[in-house]
Amino acid sequence: MSTEEKNTPSNFIRNIIDNDLAENKNNSNVVTRFPPEPNGFLHIGHAKSICLNFGLAQEYSGKCNLRFDDTNPEKEDDIYVKSIKEDVKWLGFDWGDTEYHASDYFEKLYLFAIELIKSGNAYVCSLQGDQIREYRGTLKEPGKNSPYRDRSIEENLDLFEKMRKGEFKDGEHVLRAKIDMSSPNINMRDPIIYRIRNVEHQRTGNEWSIYPMYDFTHCLSDSIEGITHSICTLEFEDHRPLYDWVLDTLNTPCHPQQIEFARLNLEYTVMSKRKLLELVDSDKVNGWDDPRMPTISGMRRRGYTPAAIKEFCERIGVTKKDSSIEMGVLESCIREDLDSAAPRAMAVLDPVKITIENYPEDKEELVIAKNHPNDPEMGTREIPFCREVYIERDDFMEEPPKKYKRLTIGQEVRLRYAYIIKCENVIKDENGNITEIICSYDPETKGGKTQDGRKIKGTIHWVSSRHAENAEIRLYDRLFSIANPDKGEGGYIDNLNSESLNILKNCKLEPMLAESENRDIRYQFERIGYFYRDKISSEESGNLTYNRIVTLRDSWTKAKK
Repeated sequence: MSTEEKNTPSNFIRNIIDNDLAENKNNSNVVTRFPPEPNGFLHIGHAKSICLNFGLAQEYSGKCNLRFDDTNPEKEDDIYVKSIKEDVKWLGFDWGDTEYHASDYFEKLYLFAIELIKSGNAYVCSLQGDQIREYRGTLKEPGKNSPYRDRSIEENLDLFEKMRKGEFKDGEHVLRAKIDMSSPNINMRDPIIYRIRNVEHQRTGNEWSIYPMYDFTHCLSDSIEGITHSICTLEFEDHRPLYDWVLDTLNTPCHPQQIEFARLNLEYTVMSKRKLLELVDSDKVNGWDDPRMPTISGMRRRGYTPAAIKEFCERIGVTKKDSSIEMGVLESCIREDLDSAAPRAMAVLDPVKITIENYPEDKEELVIAKNHPNDPEMGTREIPFCREVYIERDDFMEEPPKKYKRLTIGQEVRLRYAYIIKCENVIKDENGNITEIICSYDPETKGGKTQDGRKIKGTIHWVSSRHAENAEIRLYDRLFSIANPDKGEGGYIDNLNSESLNILKNCKLEPMLAESENRDIRYQFERIGYFYRDKISSEESGNLTYNRIVTLRDSWTKAKK
């Protein structure tokens, strides 16, 4: 066991592995796997599984295989394979030369099925789908045997061979395990292990007309690969007897241990790939990588960091009990990571112009700004300053409340890193809207420091109008308006948050935020939030575009929930 593992909080899975190692089980090897279906993009729930499986392999000096469960060619695509690999790598994990596909084992799985038929433990059933469901029974009533259950071994072998050759239509026959139609566990009531699908597979082409079911494929793939601990989510707990039955009945030399843990349920989102696909297909979002989506690609595009996601997965822990995690926990992990790592910058999202009337019109100068208030090693940068600057519109009020600390007529404020200014007057349009604020400045206060000891209560950020970069800012928020979208009236689609995206045009950024070499840096826009340059949106819109990753603090109160 590595030194790092000793400092990692324990959980019931680590306890199981520790006991196995103490007993020299599996020759003290730890081999896990992450087995995604290539039928959609991975989401934050998959990130928990990735971190758990790859993390355990690292902690115990073992290995973790990446295996694609590609047994349903109607819904699978190489696009998903590529995205899954990109997501796993982005999170910081490497599967080395242990990339596998269930389709690698199709011939072996077929031979295992033949073995079950020959031993009298599988049969070809010709009932149709609705009939199979009817014969299966209910949780309160046992099932009944299929009329085809007692076919001879020879007839079953013949029919199964013809199924493989494509001589039957989809749904005409299935291969079922012969177990117990009266079992209290419905999964053990002669489950289907092969079905006919006359479709092309993205890797094997038209070689196969039959494809194995997940419960048959998964356990045998684990065994073939020598997996020691097959870790899956809690909904597969009732499938474990079938997992064990297949391996025991076939007497495989390797029998991995299936261990279930609670899946991640995150508030204000959905964790079903089917539902996420529906959002994509119905244009409720702009693709799988929409920054509002809980997909790893969406979070990456929004600006989330791998470190924050891994910290979140570690913080919520691994348990056997289903629970719902507050979105604020994830957002807190993002803030904590970015607070120390993100350099600061100035941006004005709702600009109003200030003219400093006693500052020379043709003068320009550079002021020195810290890249991080608490980390001198991040250094400083130079920001251009001139007679006209932009500030946030809500940083000025004509009739402010008591103890107002920002700019108002006759009151001084500090322009961060620059000078102290005082509002003298305002200019309005015919509708009474302020179009310009006239100020004066104290030339003896460069850097925002007073020489006479007077106290300036307010400090506001700004951007030089002459040097500002125009930008489009996308303020992303939670995708749904209620914590549990599935429980609201009308279903989850009706509970989408209409304010989940607010696009602001003509925002003003300090010049260095437009530099191409800064594209992969997350910034804290001072007093506003954390932001990340969106390459895709920038190219699509033709504008410099930044996404809001997260606000500076949680603005979702209990009242909103």
